[in-house]
Amino acid sequence: MDWSVLREAGCDVRERVPLRDYTTFRLGGACPAIVNCREPAALAAAVRFLSASGRKYQLIGGGSNLLVADAGLDSVIVRYASETRRVTRSGSIIDVDGSTGLDDLAAFTAEQGLDGLVFASGIPGTVGGAVAGNAGAFGNQIGDRLVSATLMDAAGRLSEVKPGTLEFSYRHSRLSGSGEVLVSARLQLEPGNADSLRVERERILQLRRERHPDWRTQPTAGSFFRNIEPTSAAERRQAAGWFLERAGAKAMRVGGARVYEKHANIIVADAGATARDVLELSRLMADAVRRMFSIELAREVRLLGEFRARDESS
Repeated sequence: MDWSVLREAGCDVRERVPLRDYTTFRLGGACPAIVNCREPAALAAAVRFLSASGRKYQLIGGGSNLLVADAGLDSVIVRYASETRRVTRSGSIIDVDGSTGLDDLAAFTAEQGLDGLVFASGIPGTVGGAVAGNAGAFGNQIGDRLVSATLMDAAGRLSEVKPGTLEFSYRHSRLSGSGEVLVSARLQLEPGNADSLRVERERILQLRRERHPDWRTQPTAGSFFRNIEPTSAAERRQAAGWFLERAGAKAMRVGGARVYEKHANIIVADAGATARDVLELSRLMADAVRRMFSIELAREVRLLGEFRARDESS
C-alpha cells in the first residue's frame, strides 16, 4: 500500500510493527502497519484515507489499557498519541488535544494553579483514552470536568458534543464502543494554589510509587478489573483488589504472568510472558472471586485481536 499521502500529511507510518512496542504490557504480535498521528490534522488524514480505501483499521492511544493477542492483528493500527502536550488555557478553561498524555495534562494544570485534575497524576495513557474510559481516581473522574468534546467518526467527519451525549458512567462512556475518536476536549477547572497543587501532585505520585509497579520498567496495564459497582452484591462500590486479595489472587501465576505482590488487582508480565498467560491469569482471578463472593468482575483492560482456544476476542 502506498503510504506517501499519509506521510505528507504528517503521519509516521511503519509496516509490520510488533505491537508490544506500543503498549505498557509490552505484549502482542505484529500488525500490517501502524500509523502514528500526533496532531488532529494527521489523525483526520489517516482516518479519511483508510476509510476511503476500505482498509480495516483500529485506533489506540497510549496503549496503557490494552492486551494485544500474541498472534497480532490483521488490521492497520492508527495511534493517536504525542509526547508533546498540546494544551491551551483561557481562564479556568482548558483546551487539550486527545493525543496529549493524561499525566502531562495533570502536571500542566498543577503548574498553572488550576484545580480539578491533579487526581490524574501518574495515570498513563492519553486524554482521548481517559475521556473514552472516564478515567478517575480518589473519587474523581474526568467526565465531570468535560464542557465539550470534538469527535471524529469512522469516515473522518468532525462533530462537537456536550458531555451529556457521551453517556458517562463509572469507567465508561459511549466512546468505548462507538468507533468515534476524541480529537480534543474542553475542560472546566477551578482556580487553585499552584504550590499546594504541586505538593498534592507529588503526594499522589509517591502513593502510586509505593503501591503500583512503574509501567515504564515493569510491563503492566495497571488495575485489570473495574471496581465493584454499587448495584452488585457488594451493595456499594468497593475496590476489586479487596475481593481479589481475600480470594488468594496474590499467590497466582500463569506462565510469565503474575499478580503484583503489592496490589491484587494488578497483573505484571515477567520475562517470557505471553498475552495468553495474562488473560488466563485474569480468568483464574475472576473465578476465585466468583466462587468466594458470587461477584462477577468486569475487565477494565481492553482486549485487541483474536485469542486462541478458550480465550476471548476483542
